[in-house]
Amino acid sequence: MGDQRGTIRLYTCQTDAVLEAIRRDGVCFSKEEYVRRKYEESAPIFLTAYRWFVGEAQRFVPKPPGAQFPYWAFQDLYSMDQSGGHVLALDVPREEAVLFDLYDWNKIVCLKYLGETEKEEKAFHQMLAQCGANENQVMLTAFYPQWKQEILESWGRLFRHHERIKAGDNTSVGSVQAGLWQIKAEWIAQR
Repeated sequence: MGDQRGTIRLYTCQTDAVLEAIRRDGVCFSKEEYVRRKYEESAPIFLTAYRWFVGEAQRFVPKPPGAQFPYWAFQDLYSMDQSGGHVLALDVPREEAVLFDLYDWNKIVCLKYLGETEKEEKAFHQMLAQCGANENQVMLTAFYPQWKQEILESWGRLFRHHERIKAGDNTSVGSVQAGLWQIKAEWIAQR
């Protein structure tokens, strides 16, 4: 099991293709094309959030050669969608995981403003509504560059808990999620 010093126990659900790549190469990397294929017509929403994450997360864990997009892992099994794949328990070196609150990430995936407080988020949403707009319009069109920039800047709050979680303190988050640039064979816990 993961420990406070070196590793953190995380869970991920992966396809046969990922497992085969790990068996064959000892490591697997996610690609943008996989996200496009998985989400099809919804891909622009996910790609907006994922591309932002890729650009920002490298400040916390450098992206290794071969990596394009992250794999998602969770500290709790109940937080993870377990359909369509194999659940893997991973013991990941803490320095290889970008750690954050699942609920903050869910807001980003929905292209929402990520405020310091719920009250701040509601105020931003109401301001957009009064102007006849919403976060999806702002983020998926070129019509609202100033608001888009405000939303993108707010997303930086995703990483506000990274260092505390990395140190073993997840009391300030609802549920821990991690971004991993790769999945290595040696991280897979033996059952």
